[in-house]
Amino acid sequence: MVLEVERRESVAIVTLSAEAARNAFNSDSMSEISKTLNNLMDDPDIRGIVLTGTGRFFCAGADIEEFQRSIEDGRIGPLVDDLTSVLHPLQVRMRTDSTILIAAVNGAAAGGGLGLALACDARVAVADAKLAAAFFKLGLSPDGGSTWLLPRLVGNQATRRFFFNDETWNGEEALEKGAVDEVVSQDELVNRAVELASDWGQWSKISRSGTKQLLDASTSTFFQTQLEFEQALIIAASQTDDFAEGVNAFLEKREPEFD
Repeated sequence: MVLEVERRESVAIVTLSAEAARNAFNSDSMSEISKTLNNLMDDPDIRGIVLTGTGRFFCAGADIEEFQRSIEDGRIGPLVDDLTSVLHPLQVRMRTDSTILIAAVNGAAAGGGLGLALACDARVAVADAKLAAAFFKLGLSPDGGSTWLLPRLVGNQATRRFFFNDETWNGEEALEKGAVDEVVSQDELVNRAVELASDWGQWSKISRSGTKQLLDASTSTFFQTQLEFEQALIIAASQTDDFAEGVNAFLEKREPEFD
């Protein structure tokens, strides 16, 4: 897979540009995606990442032709293990890292590609985007974090229908259900995603990472446990330079400037 990386000030745009292959990933390209996104999340000058595709595809998930070859040579189990062992840790970091990730869904997002979009902090889509699971027709159970991420956006029963009815949602349907945050024109898509990444990325690193972790934890912990998690993070945040800057900016009636 060819990945194109463009930087606009504090935001990096990562474009999956293998349209002929539906922007699908195999074991090599999945590692390339992971390495690229992890390197950008390591970069202190990058506050936001926009992930998008080219042509009719955002990302079609795993390469079905590679699946067929692996079935024939008896390596399908190790292949799926390799793919998920790279994708899953990447998604965990996407959900906890301070870097703001925005999916600019330009076309079809299916399978693991849907999981990549869902793992982002927000999704901006075009009206004719397509969100599909695509697991059941392959005889598979869902993956890519979709059984954890999608219910938190649209609810458990809507997710159940999505999988069992093998539904495909266009951009407007996904917006109505809550799976995407905005629908814009194709011409506006990347610019709007960059704008959103920049806006959300202006806040302090600890505000960004702490909020992402707390929100994900909130649906699977008891209230008392969540309060203890909040307490630990806010105590740590209160001892940072960013907090001192925020207090000073408030008292001086100006906008804060966080590192």
